[in-house]
Amino acid sequence: MIIPTYFLSLLAILFNASAIKTRADLLIMNAHIYTLSPNNNVAEAMVVDKGKVLFIGTSADAEALYLAEKKISMDGKSIFPGFIDAHCHFYGYGQQLKRANLVGTKSWQEVVNKLKEFSGATNSEWIQGRGWDQNDWAIKEFPTNELLNQLYPDQPVFIKRIDGHAAIANDAAIKLAGFSVSTKITGGELIIKNGKLTGVLIDNAMDSLEKIIPSATEKDNIDYLLAAQAKCFSVGLTTVSDAGLDKVVIDAIDSLQHRKLLKIRVYAMLSDNEKNKEYYFKHGPYKTDNLSVRSFKFYVDGALGSRGALLKKPYADQPNHIGLLLKPVDYFKRKFAECEANGFQVCSHCIGDSANKLILDLYGKILGGQNMKRWRIEHAQIVSPEDLFLFHNYNIIPSIQPCFTTSDMYWAKDRVGDERMKGAYSWKSLLEKAGIVACGSDFPVEDINPLFGFYAAITRMDQKLFPSGGFMPDQKLSRVEALKGMTAWAAYANFSEEEVGSLTVGKWADFVVLNNDIMTVAAEETFKAKVLMTFVNGEMVYPN
Repeated sequence: MIIPTYFLSLLAILFNASAIKTRADLLIMNAHIYTLSPNNNVAEAMVVDKGKVLFIGTSADAEALYLAEKKISMDGKSIFPGFIDAHCHFYGYGQQLKRANLVGTKSWQEVVNKLKEFSGATNSEWIQGRGWDQNDWAIKEFPTNELLNQLYPDQPVFIKRIDGHAAIANDAAIKLAGFSVSTKITGGELIIKNGKLTGVLIDNAMDSLEKIIPSATEKDNIDYLLAAQAKCFSVGLTTVSDAGLDKVVIDAIDSLQHRKLLKIRVYAMLSDNEKNKEYYFKHGPYKTDNLSVRSFKFYVDGALGSRGALLKKPYADQPNHIGLLLKPVDYFKRKFAECEANGFQVCSHCIGDSANKLILDLYGKILGGQNMKRWRIEHAQIVSPEDLFLFHNYNIIPSIQPCFTTSDMYWAKDRVGDERMKGAYSWKSLLEKAGIVACGSDFPVEDINPLFGFYAAITRMDQKLFPSGGFMPDQKLSRVEALKGMTAWAAYANFSEEEVGSLTVGKWADFVVLNNDIMTVAAEETFKAKVLMTFVNGEMVYPN
């Protein structure tokens, strides 16, 4: 039988049509991809087009179905959704990169020595720095500013404690602020010794002085943001939730993103002030592919390390002192109601057990029960066990920092005593009640590397493997829980779970490639993993 030529041509056309591949921008193959899809699927290959995930599956299927402009074989390397820091100070970290780094100093004299080195290399009007922690010194007491006054009698100095809730200023700065021993500041404290100001300022007192420091210029803001972005990409962060920004900085972020210079995604919590409220309550939440502005950040109390955290009963190591409530209760009640009426999420900094109970109760009165508002407690550091159920009752998201456990475990019990430690750093208990935990670092309070937080969450040991078995080990998170905390659950806390947080079809192709698989290597090795590549929208942003 002779088959007509035209029929053979038709068969050839049909055969070739079936073999036509879909064009795409990028094909990742021979990888071990933790997708964090609903069934926690692990895949070999991923196809990206126009910045989004087009396909997840086997390498064979990806090559058969897609023709990519760029193809990368990962040789079995592990890939994870881009890491999200659920609570940090991205802009502040960029500022700190341009100031004196006092992290890790072991004495007040070492702090002063580092300041001398820094001041010799800068011509700034003010000398600023951050990172000292008296709990790391042999003498675990706040210093006085006498050495600063001797070295800088005329130039103002202002250096923050590592937690950002205390600072020490020299007399030149205190004079500019107009402070004296009779100065009283609600929600703050000026430490006095022998009838004189020591220069140590706690919470609102620190904030009051900081307001007189000259504002950053437009160029400064650009430098801060781009410097912070480079560091974030180098550790696999593709989204940051910045806990407290003003409109001028948000506008700088938006402008740099539109110019394709700032590629990191930013979830911006607005600082609690009238200018922000006036503008955003009038115009409403703001959203682009890379920027989301739909929440307000409130500071309720201070930090445990500087004894500003608000406790139900006095500090174990400072009787008759319960910490600081930074604003009156009626203030928070009014502000939260305004946010709810205008469609903004509320994110409240709560460290002490009293602060947590107070705000959970206020949330409950406004929200009224089960809801989808996704209001958050930032830190949830000390929560009385009997108050944990409130997270479930009102669908409140605990936004936690796992590294706080391993930073504070050496001295936290001294502050609060044995009984209150039962509700401190209780990440597993919070997860059980709330259903999710959003994990962050609070950098620059802690290190910017999210793998340090992952390690702290699953081991509750420091990087010298102390204490053996972990601190309060019943509060460890599993590896899957810790990973979700800095990907899928952090995305949910930011209302971005349909866009990022997992590697599934239709979401932005934000992902990170590690040299070691943190889901399978020994737990004590996880913090040593290194980022090989970071991608945002399918574009390699580190190394670049």
